[in-house]
Amino acid sequence: MTSGFTKPSKPNADPWFWLPRLSIMDRYIASELLLPFLFGVGAFSSIGVSIGAVFDLISRIAKYGLPLSLALEIVLLKLPEFVAYAFPVAALLATLTTYSRLSNDSELVALRNCGISVYRLVMPAIVLCCVVTGLTFAFNELIVPAANYRATNKLEQALNEDRPTFQEKNIVYQQYEEREDRNGKSDKTLSRIFYARRFNGKEMQGLTILDFSKEGLDQIIVAQSALWDFQKSLWNFYDGTIYGVSSDGGFRNIATFEEQQLQISRKPLDLASRRRDYNEMNIAQALEYRELLAQSGDDDKLLELQVRIQQKIALPFICIAYGIVGAALGATLRRTGRATGFALSLMIVFGYYLMAVTTGAIAQLGFIPPILGAWLPNLFGLTAGGFLLYRAAR
Repeated sequence: MTSGFTKPSKPNADPWFWLPRLSIMDRYIASELLLPFLFGVGAFSSIGVSIGAVFDLISRIAKYGLPLSLALEIVLLKLPEFVAYAFPVAALLATLTTYSRLSNDSELVALRNCGISVYRLVMPAIVLCCVVTGLTFAFNELIVPAANYRATNKLEQALNEDRPTFQEKNIVYQQYEEREDRNGKSDKTLSRIFYARRFNGKEMQGLTILDFSKEGLDQIIVAQSALWDFQKSLWNFYDGTIYGVSSDGGFRNIATFEEQQLQISRKPLDLASRRRDYNEMNIAQALEYRELLAQSGDDDKLLELQVRIQQKIALPFICIAYGIVGAALGATLRRTGRATGFALSLMIVFGYYLMAVTTGAIAQLGFIPPILGAWLPNLFGLTAGGFLLYRAAR
């Protein structure tokens, strides 16, 4: 029995001769991993979509008369989210049950007697989990956010419960610009504070703009309303007053206006219009929203978003930790059938998500950095997996 890569003896007979071929051992273990992985994806996805979507929709059908066809469409739109959650758990189940069976049938003992180490034996599992990591990341970025957003909109439209697609009051935006100090060093400096008391989705109302574009406070603009002109890319302010502020803090001039055009960034409008939930944004959209929130002054919401972004990045990589833990446990446990593997998988996953929720909450309170709050469960899983693998190799 060989390990590593081997070249085909007749490359011209194989249309894929230019690809490196896996050893017989690798192909055998990979084939053994595939079936329980697919079973796990189907089983855990079904459980997740039943608990997370179907039961709630059944109650809405009974209570609000939600059409059955629409309920089925919403279930299908929610399915990618639960499939993405099922990928890591299925990888854990596949590695745990496969290596447990190989150990129970003494196949691992035979392979180790041939001089193959445990570290080499788990390589197919690690490769599978790396592939699943990429697949999970792709699902969470390309499919899940758009599907969730569409499902939410369809359900709210059917129930006549449309949520506002904009922030209705207290829009605060702080604009910064790069400036050089006397020593020639560039630094971000506050240049303008934009505040609107209300927003109806089109018009800002009750506006106050503090202009710091020059040294200190230069002018104050107060207006009853303002509209963004998409063609000219500027703001039209209506029924307001401009107060010019002198260096000593007094007013050097006061001018009223019925309509005034000002070249101010449209980001206050973007900030007020962004109302997607965290599960309805991919990482790029979340990063864009983070830049807007950083100017709003809402530090609590900004910190929560930073934690969620890190969790979005960290979640797919738990597949690798799951794979190592599952392979190491399976190699040491005997007589572990599919039912036992299923139960062990649920216990490990429950422990991981409990830790993830706890560290995420601690990070949102500001006690630890967001990156640590999101990645600490992964680091713990990798450490535990490495320790179990070391024990299995002894």
